[in-house]
Amino acid sequence: MAMPLRQSIRVGTYLFEQKLRKREKFPLIVELEPLFACNLKCEGCGKIQHPAGILKQRMPVAQAVGAVLESGAPMVSIAGGEPLMHPQIDEIVRQLVARKKYVFLCTNALLLRKKLEKFTPSPYFAFAVHIDGLRERHDESVAKEGVFDEAVAAIKEAKRRGFRVTTNSTFFNTDTPQTIIEVLNFLNDDLQVDEMMISPAYAYEKAPDQEHFLGVEQTRELFKKAFSGGNRRRWRLNHSPLFLDFLEGKADFPCTAWAIPNYSLFGWQRPCYLMSDGYVPTYRELVEETDWDKYGRGKDDRCANCMAHCGYEPTAVLATMGSLKESLRAVRETVQGNRG
Repeated sequence: MAMPLRQSIRVGTYLFEQKLRKREKFPLIVELEPLFACNLKCEGCGKIQHPAGILKQRMPVAQAVGAVLESGAPMVSIAGGEPLMHPQIDEIVRQLVARKKYVFLCTNALLLRKKLEKFTPSPYFAFAVHIDGLRERHDESVAKEGVFDEAVAAIKEAKRRGFRVTTNSTFFNTDTPQTIIEVLNFLNDDLQVDEMMISPAYAYEKAPDQEHFLGVEQTRELFKKAFSGGNRRRWRLNHSPLFLDFLEGKADFPCTAWAIPNYSLFGWQRPCYLMSDGYVPTYRELVEETDWDKYGRGKDDRCANCMAHCGYEPTAVLATMGSLKESLRAVRETVQGNRG
């Protein structure tokens, strides 16, 4: 796990505090969506399917920051839509960083080079650029040529200016272990991004492409092969060791979607980023008024093939905290990742 040591200590302290308070449900990271509009039409995403009136809306800065503060989460992932299209996105980031929240701004990078001057490098801030494959594969997934080259150029420029840059890659049933290895080798070795996050494609109900989502067994086989030969230890993956075990079938966990909640223009989404069973105005209502026991594999058909990080990464993190052996393993891999 390549999470910076300072961030690892902060998150570990936060989790220990929740344990002392005997809180059973709490947020680890908030997925904040201050808009749904985007400048791409990716086949695996359905955000731009919203009506035109909704796509024109932009969340006020105070509302965005207030939701994160209300939740108490130590980390924030700002997504959308394309967050760089929000005219005050730099102010949202500035206010969250000022409160020492770890902020990841997710972007397709088409606007990144034009917007870099609006941001300031900070150990509390990173750009998270979406890269789904090498040039041909990535451009196909976003339905536009030239996006991969622009993303690569933007990553290089952001790193040159001193920003932390991470990536997020989603893999589909059209991927092979080799395509995964090729793109992660490129990001890790050639671009030398700070961290990489990976996810099996999830069955987002509004996505135009419903044919290429991975099943559980497909996911396990795919990542087991991709991780072989020492790749998993070599890549700077921003995941807990137990979550990577989960991806390749060495461990299994229940879903804890309440730990990575989604807050958008509609409010707190129930139960998770991938499923819309209603919205509530506060995180407390989300936690206390949602019947969490009815969700997850074997309980809701929509969850049958889900292995997304928003449901299972927090479970892995909590399992790590509950085991001295796994905690030491995570610390060891964090230290090794930072040395690398």
